[in-house]
Amino acid sequence: MTTTLETPTALRCGRDLVRPELFARLAAFCAEEYGQERVLAERVMDQALAFLKVMGDDRAFDMTPSETVDPGWHSFVLHTQAYAAWCEEQFGYFLGHEPKAAVRTRPLIGSVAERIKAAGFFVDERLWGAAKECNPPACCGDGDGC
Repeated sequence: MTTTLETPTALRCGRDLVRPELFARLAAFCAEEYGQERVLAERVMDQALAFLKVMGDDRAFDMTPSETVDPGWHSFVLHTQAYAAWCEEQFGYFLGHEPKAAVRTRPLIGSVAERIKAAGFFVDERLWGAAKECNPPACCGDGDGC
């Protein structure tokens, strides 16, 4: 009997959805605008891009980012021309942002993270408040029970 090991499939990264120079510009803006370390801003932008891709592809307007990931979306939206062009290229329509459109609860944010993971993207669980070692206030600051 022969056992075949499956090769793990590499998870996609949100940052790969935009040109490297655009990603760098967005991460730098996010870091400066929201007072984040550059490394954290890059993680936030990566997760925001994955979130946007899943939401836009699925027209899943019931999704909302965690409080920690939302600045990544804001950073991209504020680069309006690049954001509009990206939306048109990815989805064929402009994906608008409605601030505080949904109440962030731990179950909702957890389901959003699972949907992103199911789409094949790496999920940085600490930014979604889903990490096992999540302890307030360091984890996410979102919703109940975090």
